[in-house]
Amino acid sequence: MQRSTGLLLVSALALSTAACGSGSEPATPSAGGAKAVSITVACQPAKSAPKERQAWDDDVAAFMKANPGVTVKSTDQQPCFDPKTFGPKLAGGQMETAFVVPVTNYNDVISKGQALDITSHTGAIKNWNDLRSDHKELVTRDGKVYGVPNVHYSVGLVYNRALFTKAGLNPDAPPTTWAEVREAAKKIAGLGAGYVGYGEYSGGNTGGWHFTQAIYGRGGDILTPDNKKAAFNSPEGKAVLQTLHDMRWVDNSMGTKLLVGWESLMVAMGSGKVGMMLGAPDVVTDVVNKFKGNVADYGITGFPEAKASLSGGEAFMINPKATPEEAKAALAWIDFRFNTVGKGRFDFARGKTLGNPVGVPDNAVYGDSPTGQAIQADRVKNASLPVTNYETYVQAAGTIPPKAEPLHAQELYAILDVAMSGVLSRKDASIDELLADAETKANSVLAAKG
Repeated sequence: MQRSTGLLLVSALALSTAACGSGSEPATPSAGGAKAVSITVACQPAKSAPKERQAWDDDVAAFMKANPGVTVKSTDQQPCFDPKTFGPKLAGGQMETAFVVPVTNYNDVISKGQALDITSHTGAIKNWNDLRSDHKELVTRDGKVYGVPNVHYSVGLVYNRALFTKAGLNPDAPPTTWAEVREAAKKIAGLGAGYVGYGEYSGGNTGGWHFTQAIYGRGGDILTPDNKKAAFNSPEGKAVLQTLHDMRWVDNSMGTKLLVGWESLMVAMGSGKVGMMLGAPDVVTDVVNKFKGNVADYGITGFPEAKASLSGGEAFMINPKATPEEAKAALAWIDFRFNTVGKGRFDFARGKTLGNPVGVPDNAVYGDSPTGQAIQADRVKNASLPVTNYETYVQAAGTIPPKAEPLHAQELYAILDVAMSGVLSRKDASIDELLADAETKANSVLAAKG
């Protein structure tokens, strides 16, 4: 639920979309006589991450220098996708020229005509042919392309290696079963006041998101195969909530504070006092870059007892109001910042000097293509942490079947937040009642969606 993208080309007309961020001088016509063009782009790092923000601004300046006549204005919303603001911004026509869309929202955005058909512009992404075909298919409808795949991930178990050592656990042998997760969590919580063995979300759509991760891992599902009915009121769904209930109230290994929303758990993880959480490799990157975690402390391993792993991602899409010149400039930015080996987000040498956790296996949209291999080689060359910390995750990710987020994910996640919050806030909460109530509400939403 959250992440980045890439660039090339340029020219013509100013766009009047409002945006905040790196204020640049108004664009002027290029020497070749082309008209000035102004674009707005999503995902500028927040002010709380000054080094990353400066790197972004440096890239903006470099891009504009290489593309005379183009002005880039940045929106610094983090994470790039916020389910609370995405819908209203989209409906109100307030999206940036280049904006981020999670895979769960591809169908809605494309079907409602809220993304530009960029089929004739994909050549602006120099490595377009190296992007994984299965991810390109996700942004393609009836032979027309509506986005540039930017992120792909599968979920594992993120853990604090330093806390494992402190608690007498072997950081090179992380848990592979939920029973082992519970035992490790109890030992970490036993380190003293303020230590949390296992962290979990309970709101802001992230509670339902993590419920989905957990039920997929146990072999369950959120929806029936035809996507018409809820399927989570099942033995697997009950096992997810029962495990969390027991960890919270029997083991006392989850702390007493409800973590609502993405940032709350990330802050806790960055504090160095949370032992484990579900997440993709980018969790480590965000915890270090945005929440002051120690880069050497974290590792990620495969999902415990996984029968499947939630697989998600995002793409950059272009505002349908963009002129052809604005669309070309926006795709050029996407190519430059997010899809060029050794540049922008793939400038691992720069990332290392900034103290970023270079070496985390985050991003598989290029797979094993020549571009993907070049990115990985550069990542390993500039690694700032032991790549072995992530080897068990890499091995697991190659063997555990990926499973996409459910249709109408955000609405369902909001409903499932209530069940997650219920077992984590009330010792006497009835799991059967929580799931039955969520099932009724989910089926009502699904019926309305048709």
